[in-house]
Amino acid sequence: MRLLAISDLHLAHQRNRQALLEIPPHLDDDLIVAGDIGESEEQLHFALETLGQRFRRLLWVPGNHDLWTVGKDPLKLRGEAKYRRLVDICRQHGTLTPEDPYLRWPADGVSPDHLLAPLFVLYDYSFRPDSLSFEEALPWAAAQGIVCSDEYLLHPQPYTSRQEWCAARVTYTEQRLSEAAALDMPLVLINHFPLRRDHLRLRRIPRFSLWCGTRKTEDWHRRFNASVVVYGHQHVKGTILQDGVRFEEVSLGYPRDWDQNRGIAPYFRQILPHP
Repeated sequence: MRLLAISDLHLAHQRNRQALLEIPPHLDDDLIVAGDIGESEEQLHFALETLGQRFRRLLWVPGNHDLWTVGKDPLKLRGEAKYRRLVDICRQHGTLTPEDPYLRWPADGVSPDHLLAPLFVLYDYSFRPDSLSFEEALPWAAAQGIVCSDEYLLHPQPYTSRQEWCAARVTYTEQRLSEAAALDMPLVLINHFPLRRDHLRLRRIPRFSLWCGTRKTEDWHRRFNASVVVYGHQHVKGTILQDGVRFEEVSLGYPRDWDQNRGIAPYFRQILPHP
């Protein structure tokens, strides 16, 4: 039994959708899906049904694309209401979410136990140069033609801003992680966005960093006894070792970001047991 992970399936792209259907069964393995499945409820249902038939259990966290309110969304839900709707869909498919109790893994009485912690923590534009204020940050990015679609499609209601929503999620998540860390069990932290600014790999579009996380999470791997941190968002797959913790960027990405001749299966990253 293994714990595998992938993110950024982006099923709005037909090639990614077709490749998902070609994944062979992994019926003894669990799978983390770390956000950006798609941009509609239909795409989320499709992914969870398809993957649910191929894996023993699924864990999900939302990405920014998942939270978009787009024209084809019949309910036009925004912000927190949109997120809660996605949680409900996941529960319909038996998929664990950031609103569920953290999962002890593998709980087989043989392997060392970990606690799997799916997180939903947004961004607050603090992944910016120290010399820039928040008011200067968006014009700074726009000066190089960088404006994330979230500015038009990811709404924060009932919060007044994405920063306020992010702060609320940080407070909520810190409380849960503090309780989990008291169990003295290594954690696997699972978030769509990177937890650390120094782990960004945005060589082509460095000013996109504004939409990539919050500095409030940069010490979480130490504070909360993390063994592994799983994330995506950047479409730059890789492993970073820091402070004795393994950070895994597990994104697939748009069709241009992966080798379509290989299919999706080789892009699953093994999280546990430690490879």
